[in-house]
Amino acid sequence: MHEHVFVLSPDSQRQWQNDWDEDARVADAVARLQVLVDSGVQTIVDPTVDGLGRDIPRIAGINEQVPGLHVIVATGVYTYADVPGYFSSRGPGALPDLPEPMVDLFVRDIEVGIQGTEVRAAFLKCAIDHHGLTRGVERVMRACAQAQRRTGVPLMVHTHPGKQTGLDVQKVLAGEAVPPSAVLLAHSGDSADADHLQQLADAGFLLGMDRFGIDTILDFEGRVGVVAELCRRGYAASMVLSQDAACHIDWVDPELLPFLPNWTYLHVQRDVVPALLERGVTQDQVDQMLVGNPRRFFES
Repeated sequence: MHEHVFVLSPDSQRQWQNDWDEDARVADAVARLQVLVDSGVQTIVDPTVDGLGRDIPRIAGINEQVPGLHVIVATGVYTYADVPGYFSSRGPGALPDLPEPMVDLFVRDIEVGIQGTEVRAAFLKCAIDHHGLTRGVERVMRACAQAQRRTGVPLMVHTHPGKQTGLDVQKVLAGEAVPPSAVLLAHSGDSADADHLQQLADAGFLLGMDRFGIDTILDFEGRVGVVAELCRRGYAASMVLSQDAACHIDWVDPELLPFLPNWTYLHVQRDVVPALLERGVTQDQVDQMLVGNPRRFFES
């Protein structure tokens, strides 16, 4: 429910990287995704949007070479602080009373197609991190909310549970009349605070326990433990499991990747599910988190 094919910084990449080999990177992505399909996975949800290097023609070309895989893609803007420079003097960035251009652009991606293709976005994506509700973050979040109301597609919000930014999301989206049932709070699994996560689940949000393998933020035992505890409390219907992995991410120095050996597409199936079962989570609850809840999120 939260994986990427590529996470890239195209502008910086063009300035500083001389060794990008498009054919090699595409071939590597095809191989990695084929292994995922061979493991039994049929669908990944890829929330790569503006700010993360979205390139839908490239992803569509890769997906064509992995016919057993369905890649669900998003529209939106990913920022922790300011809006991208492109929007800084457009719409309310120029004059407060001007309409928000992001809304129509997001709706076009959903109803017509992305970047001149016929591939349409199935959900929206924005972010709020430890910086909190900055003016730019709030502007993007409200644009996503308005596009959600117009189209009915769900919304994924990158959050920082350590700073309890899900509560900020709750306030903003309530003001925009977006139902919590249409919202996934990504990276909720970065926190072992089961009481706080239960509060968000009780409000109706879907919780993304989606960074398994990034043990530098919260270790394996912490991530598995909080999912098991929430299942024990009866909240299996409020969680989805994933890794936030990618075939290639240029945000991370390659020399750091050996410190994240489990940050792969297969970690949940290979390691997390058996650990959850050992801790009393039932197979029905696992199936709910991996199949039932994702289906409900997109069908509701």
